[in-house]
Amino acid sequence: MKHTETPLLYEMSVPGRTGTILPKLDVPETALPKDLVRDDLGLPELDELSVVRHFTRLSQKNFSVDGQFYPLGSCTMKYNPKMNEDAAALPGFRRTHPLLPETMVQGAAGLLFKLQEALKEIMGYEAFTLQPAAGAQGELTGVLMIRAYHQKKGDTKRVRMLIPDSAHGTNPATCTMAGFVAETIPSNASGAVDMDALKAACEGEKAETVAGLMITNPSTLGLFEPNIREIIDLVHKAGGLVYGDGANMNALMGIVKPGQLGFDVMHLNLHKTFSTPHGGGGPGSGAVGAGPALKDFLPGPVAQREGGRYSFMHPRESIGRMKTFNGNFSVLVKTYAYIRTLGKEGIRRAAEYAVLNANYLKELVKENYPVAYGQCRPCMHEFVASPDLGNGVNTVDIAKRLIDYGFHPPTVYFPLIVKEAFMAEPTETETPETLEAFAAALKAIAEEARTNPEILKSAPHHTPVRRLDETAAARKPVLRYKQQ
Repeated sequence: MKHTETPLLYEMSVPGRTGTILPKLDVPETALPKDLVRDDLGLPELDELSVVRHFTRLSQKNFSVDGQFYPLGSCTMKYNPKMNEDAAALPGFRRTHPLLPETMVQGAAGLLFKLQEALKEIMGYEAFTLQPAAGAQGELTGVLMIRAYHQKKGDTKRVRMLIPDSAHGTNPATCTMAGFVAETIPSNASGAVDMDALKAACEGEKAETVAGLMITNPSTLGLFEPNIREIIDLVHKAGGLVYGDGANMNALMGIVKPGQLGFDVMHLNLHKTFSTPHGGGGPGSGAVGAGPALKDFLPGPVAQREGGRYSFMHPRESIGRMKTFNGNFSVLVKTYAYIRTLGKEGIRRAAEYAVLNANYLKELVKENYPVAYGQCRPCMHEFVASPDLGNGVNTVDIAKRLIDYGFHPPTVYFPLIVKEAFMAEPTETETPETLEAFAAALKAIAEEARTNPEILKSAPHHTPVRRLDETAAARKPVLRYKQQ
């Protein structure tokens, strides 16, 4: 990797240069312990301004929603209103210690209770927990609740978890962690669940071993499952329960209530759908809602209101805690602020605009980037194209070239059932002008593929480092700087 821009801290170091002038010692000088200080560490010697400029330059090299269009499919990278950050930073929330007694945290407990009630209304569930720290943990929570339900009934033979091949990639891993056996249900030619395959998996002697179904709706193809009620009825008839992956709820909030469709349990990505910062390792929140069959198995503590006071309780069949204290509290404050700001009508309008933007972008680029499934019906909040630009240009080449045009690439090569998958999700927060500029870049890339494919295969060209060997970077990462 050849550095093409400004030198790094170690290269800028000048012996004796410092950003701090310390006063004379007024106590006897003592040597520092040898086990705490290394003589060979070679720390850079710099003035304060050089250090500030260095880290500022590094921050400006990052992609972020605040700076660029970030159409990362299946991730809902929407803009995070700064007002939500201000709400989470209020002293009464920011300075509240989690070990304080309930009598001293009535404001925080009240917010958690009201957030649970709001999510119950939006999702159509009887109860919610705000415990899980991320979508994957919320997913594990739901599947562990299904396991606890069957164990309580003595249904130890129910070990098969059915998972459509258009589901999120974490589903099989979660299923295995919970002690179930994952069984894939294929999609049909239109991208929907193959109903004949599902019926075969749920009928006859096999019915006795069905623990449940994990399904993402809308699916990772960006399509609403047209047979969702029949699918849920089939699994219930077999004695199984249905877990819904709510990572794609941005297309449905305020429009469809999964609890009323028959989903027994579902997690939400509050750090996606409800506009709290997403990415960078967290924090996140994978709140879980449950219907009649599973509400008593939710992890606690769950906020409750009794006689005008707020307190915490654990459901009687609870699977136990999934995280310390009350989840990632700051994320929950931001979620509550977002919901209260939009209100009932605003929540629905956000979903409608998310779907509108995705369909508008899909239409703008369909000539060169046609969708793999559902060509004759609208997509939901995202779409999955299967581009074939010719001359040996692959989806990864398109993604790398988009960086040169100033756009973060969409999700690529997922879902696995789509050849050269290119999954884009614009969210409701982007303007038509942004979508049109992105579409123009994709059109220009398609023209480059025809006239100058090598420029795509060697992209990106305007970044601090050129294209990396991603396999080598994963297997043998360079984790420290070493001056040549």
